[in-house]
Amino acid sequence: MLARIESVACVGLESFLVEVEVDVAEKGFPGFSIVGLPDKAVAEARERVKTALVNSGFSFPQKKIIVNLAPADLPKEGSAYDLPIAVGILVANGDIQVKESRTQELKESRQEKEEDGVVEGLFYGELSLDGSLRHTKGTLLVALFAKREHKKRIFLPVLSANEAAVVRDIEVIPVRNLKELICHLMGEKKIEPLKKIEIKSLVEAALPEFDMADVVGQETAKRALIISAAGGHNILMSGPPGSGKTMLSRALPGIMPLMSEEESMEVTRIYSAAGLMTAGEAVVRRRPFRSPHHSTSMAGLIGGGSRPVPGEVSLAHLGVLFLDEMAEFPRSVLESMRQPMEDGKVEISRVAGRVEYPASFQLVAAVNPCPCGYLGHPTKECKCSMREIEKYKRRISGPILDRIDLHINVPAVETEKILGTVEKGEGSKEIREKVMKARQKQSERLLVFGIFCNSQMKNKQVKEFCRLDIDGVHILRLAMEKFDLSARSYFRVLKVARTIADLEGSEAISAGHLGEALQYRERVF
Repeated sequence: MLARIESVACVGLESFLVEVEVDVAEKGFPGFSIVGLPDKAVAEARERVKTALVNSGFSFPQKKIIVNLAPADLPKEGSAYDLPIAVGILVANGDIQVKESRTQELKESRQEKEEDGVVEGLFYGELSLDGSLRHTKGTLLVALFAKREHKKRIFLPVLSANEAAVVRDIEVIPVRNLKELICHLMGEKKIEPLKKIEIKSLVEAALPEFDMADVVGQETAKRALIISAAGGHNILMSGPPGSGKTMLSRALPGIMPLMSEEESMEVTRIYSAAGLMTAGEAVVRRRPFRSPHHSTSMAGLIGGGSRPVPGEVSLAHLGVLFLDEMAEFPRSVLESMRQPMEDGKVEISRVAGRVEYPASFQLVAAVNPCPCGYLGHPTKECKCSMREIEKYKRRISGPILDRIDLHINVPAVETEKILGTVEKGEGSKEIREKVMKARQKQSERLLVFGIFCNSQMKNKQVKEFCRLDIDGVHILRLAMEKFDLSARSYFRVLKVARTIADLEGSEAISAGHLGEALQYRERVF
């Protein structure tokens, strides 16, 4: 008997329908074959499925079993086909009574109804040897695919089902084990579908991991971070060890606007595809903060591999990518970020295929002023030679530095501030309210262009929304001559000035706004 069960293949962030065709032949030598370009994990499903069926109380048919994953020209990878293969074997062997439909419409769509024991829906999940279902990556992609293709029901592991429950108009059936699923399909004991999970309530309940009020001193750096959060600008901090660069960076996501439902879904989609969602987690609640080690490879940072997976720049999408000790990263790895910083996406082409991942992130970089870290320190002596310092500073190229909007110096913290003789500054919650007001202005201004913050403006929008008066034009002309600013730097200065004006609620960019923006343009490294 032939059975057809529908499942989904996830390639990058795209999803495709896969028909799991199972034939249990009455004639022929016993065997179990899987065809349709399966990878090693799919091929090993033979042993997992066989053992899971036996341990769940079902007899495994000692017949010739052929499983075809169609379309056959699409590579299949991962362990998520275990569940549809197991269900297909039971249907084909007659353990689940299936009512054959002969209507032309159902023949064309391969949809089967659950009435009278007929199976309907998408099946997706990895089996344990005892028949229970494990946490499986990519379930949100399955739910989004089901909604797009008007599939009303999906069967997922209970540990991964919350990801899919955030998608509207889809019935998500959380399955604990194979025996429970078969009882549901036979109508003996129904599994209650999950209720819709509201993303907004989860995001609003998320507290920042680091509060800006806990950062001692560094008022100039805090001001620069506020501007960075308000406009989505990249920032570079240079200072001696222990001056607070890392803590400032970790506090940045807490002052950025809360993620909207659309943003949370977009980030969760990437993390689900990468297998980074924890069991039972519904969505990513906070803006991502990624801090890769300086030994990270180019594939680790940008993404890649024989089966391209998202890199750190994509995992930091709509959040912060923090490069601590940026000068210690290999130059070739840093240079690979130039295109994602401009385009907000990464395109990876391999023999196996081509995938595209979003990569709209805020870069926060921290460097020491010299190899020993104490160049210009008020009390400690620098032991580096001029040659060593020059060699150290050449590790980061001009084109990368030119793409960073804010350059600030983070000096050593004064002793009395460390001892707590001064009052704490504003907390992250109060600062975030100011940032969100500025972002609201930008959203109203730029929504028609499909962008939401000043850093994403193209040159055409900069010319339209960042006009200067006569004094501003004069100041900017002098600055370009003095600092030898490139054309890219010119437009980035105007974007930062626009953000400063938005923070103050000003419609026009004044000379003061422009002066502060130019102050952050002077190279500190």
